[in-house]
Amino acid sequence: MRWCLFKCVTPPPPSVCVSGSFMAADSPLYLGLDFSTQQLKVVAIDGDLRVLHENSVHFDSELPDFRTQGGVHIHADRLTVTSPVLMWVKALDLLLDKMKGAGLDLSHVRAVSGSGQQHGSVFWRRGASETLKQLDPDQNLHQLLQRFTGNQIAKVHQNRAEEFQDTERISLVSSFAASLFLGCYAAIDHSDGSGMNLLDIRTRNWSQICLEATAPHMDRLLGAPLPSTSVLGPVSSYLVQRCGFSESCSVVAFTGDNPASLAGMKLQQGDVAVSLGTSDTVFLWIQQPRPALEGHIFCNPVDQQAYMALLCFKNGSLTRERIRNECSGGSWEIFSAALRDTPLGNDGHIGFYFDTMEITPPAVGVHRFDSADTEVSSLCPQVEVRALVEGQFLSRRLHAERLGYSIISGTRVMATGGASSNQEILQVLSDVFNAPVFTIDLSNSACLGSAYRALHGLVVESGVSFSDVLKKAPEPQLVATPHPAAKEVYDRMLKRYARLEERILQKT
Repeated sequence: MRWCLFKCVTPPPPSVCVSGSFMAADSPLYLGLDFSTQQLKVVAIDGDLRVLHENSVHFDSELPDFRTQGGVHIHADRLTVTSPVLMWVKALDLLLDKMKGAGLDLSHVRAVSGSGQQHGSVFWRRGASETLKQLDPDQNLHQLLQRFTGNQIAKVHQNRAEEFQDTERISLVSSFAASLFLGCYAAIDHSDGSGMNLLDIRTRNWSQICLEATAPHMDRLLGAPLPSTSVLGPVSSYLVQRCGFSESCSVVAFTGDNPASLAGMKLQQGDVAVSLGTSDTVFLWIQQPRPALEGHIFCNPVDQQAYMALLCFKNGSLTRERIRNECSGGSWEIFSAALRDTPLGNDGHIGFYFDTMEITPPAVGVHRFDSADTEVSSLCPQVEVRALVEGQFLSRRLHAERLGYSIISGTRVMATGGASSNQEILQVLSDVFNAPVFTIDLSNSACLGSAYRALHGLVVESGVSFSDVLKKAPEPQLVATPHPAAKEVYDRMLKRYARLEERILQKT
């Protein structure tokens, strides 16, 4: 069997997983896996949603024969970035061995689901489906499979016609990983499929216009997409015989890492998650999306009637640290005091701080405005601190609303990332969004979300909602509530911010 993969990635910082034990003799288990850029991770939970086991395989250090850096190969043009697919297969072999070695009884696993890095494609050679069905349980997966690398679907069709003609199936990373558990081709789920620019997110079927513009026979090569909550079938006889899985263990559709993280964050209708890191990321649960050129819209991975949106902002913590150094002498305490000592709305001062070319919106430079919307060259240190933080959160709210987000009764803002430990920053976040802010622990969120989805997949047909499944999950911690005057102040300020942003874009 051969396949090829194309994946453009910016490798995330490494994370660490640890092993732990364990469980009652008859406790059912649910596995969540994450085929991420740098490592393969797994989390096992029980029916009460307690994490009983965590493990991982780090690609660079534990599979050095693939000679990856950050889990990828960067090609000579410095633009093409690929991941060796056989590395993932070997990592799965190693991970399963680690789990068994740690004493995890895989016969107790009732369902497994997972996630994969998004926007990667895997090409299966003609005849691969028969190979999957006839795997020898006396050998490792990576000993049974071979691979080749290539490019995106359209590029393969245009530039490598012979290999494209020999392609039997095209998978995403997520559905490829699910195929290894099924022993046959796994369907692409609606949520990860949304990121291909081939799926009509409203009908949840492939768009024929997009398919025809990509390559011939795409319906056959992609297969029919399925809901993200679908049970695809039982694990393969190979895994039953080799690893001790139960024949009744179900494989729930795998999805992308971002949709899986939404599940791991335990978001609900109307919620927004804000990750405050080197880049700030906003996850949204929305009912009526308004697709735009900015951001990403996906079918919701846990509710077939809903959607999720994702926005990424490049100027996050590094910009906050620069203003802290320049205006607060490098002290977060002084920075926080400046937020406490300045009024909501900052007496009309607004700031845009794009130290590097921003993603949303595509602008660069620092732009400060006074209460009359006149651009000024500087602000006093305390005002500058609040202008930065308010400006960042006004931007997050503005672009979230443009994608279909709206604050409703019960809306919660879930904050995570390094800056979520700063109470004053979280207070501004709460005020700008006019919603309570909660903090959540997002370690291994894609893994944990996949484990939750595995459990949910077994009961969804009986009408059990994802929120019902999560009733026993740890509750997020309330850390800030909006000031009574916040709605009036920031609704008005948001309109000004939108006008000023447009002025900046016209000048850029």
